[in-house]
Amino acid sequence: MSALAPDDVVIVATARTPIGRAHKGSLRDVRPDDLGGFAVRAVLDQLPALDPATVDDVVIGCAVPEGQQGFGIARAVGLLAGLPVSVPGLTVSRACASSLQAIRSGAHSIAAGEADVVIAGGVESVSKVPVPLGYDDLNPRLSDPTADGFVTDLYSSMLQTAENVAHRHAVTRERMDEYAALSQARAAAARADGFFAREITPFPLADGTLATEDDSPRPGTTYETLAALAPVLGPDGTVTAGNSCPLNDGAAAVALMSARRAETLGLPPLARIVASTVTGLEPSHMGVGPIAAVARLLETTGHVIGDIDVIELNEAFAAQVLAVVDALGIDVDRQLNPYGGAIALGHPFGMTGARIMTTLLHGLAERDQELGIETMCIGGGMGMAMLVQRL
Repeated sequence: MSALAPDDVVIVATARTPIGRAHKGSLRDVRPDDLGGFAVRAVLDQLPALDPATVDDVVIGCAVPEGQQGFGIARAVGLLAGLPVSVPGLTVSRACASSLQAIRSGAHSIAAGEADVVIAGGVESVSKVPVPLGYDDLNPRLSDPTADGFVTDLYSSMLQTAENVAHRHAVTRERMDEYAALSQARAAAARADGFFAREITPFPLADGTLATEDDSPRPGTTYETLAALAPVLGPDGTVTAGNSCPLNDGAAAVALMSARRAETLGLPPLARIVASTVTGLEPSHMGVGPIAAVARLLETTGHVIGDIDVIELNEAFAAQVLAVVDALGIDVDRQLNPYGGAIALGHPFGMTGARIMTTLLHGLAERDQELGIETMCIGGGMGMAMLVQRL
């Protein structure tokens, strides 16, 4: 492992809530700002040496910052976490990668010398803020191929983008269901082994009980069970509820510092943020966004895909996971999502980037490995990737 420079950006703590099933799960009655405040507080509680007044910023990702998630939810999250009013808050939205962007933005401010301590994370409650909102007045130049000056179909449904990817990249229904069953099996095994208990902070519910586990995993899911499900978009389709992520609620956060500040506080870093990338592509095929993002990340850092120990790829749909795996040459058995992914665990849009980072760092420690990549596709046609080095 390389020695840290004082200006390196390190992660010193992570925390997350359980992931609730939207509308019918454990967190359906919880406000999203309360979820976010809880996750940030859970991170701060791990850092007793840190004076909360010295936090330079709270950066929170949220894919749909409307309704209870509106009015600058990052500011609300910071205050509900008990931070003093002198600590500001920034809400960022990059659709499904909102909290990965929050981590990236916080890291950039530290690397630029404009901050020493940033709490970054994300929150989403589909139960409280039904999706989609704000999409009832589409720009015809981005939605109607017959309109003058038509550019592209920015508003493609996520289900349709997955079907598009499956068709273009020749990903079969059989492979999708096999992969979805694998994700469920890995998540079930990880939960049974206590892996997720180490990264989840139990959330107190109004009835006095604690939400301690993710709602969505379905132990015992088989390929045969998944193969029996009907396609969502009609008999000729391949995308089903079983090989797609569900809708969810949850929040997660990480503490970022300069290596200098972490050393001063006597806090051992969990990992160093090495580099990150963001790229764009056709919105109608958004699921393969990680291909270009990871390729650029590897080129920037001088690595090849085989150098990476763990790759946490967000499982929006099995179709896009497999297309990315094929294009990049990812080893599913050795590298990919060893503890399952969003197909099993769930995908609260604004939370997921920080949730994946939490799982990635715990996974690298569990496996005693060093290099990890987090990567995500993004609605609207983008991809993001971040490389971290466990310390």
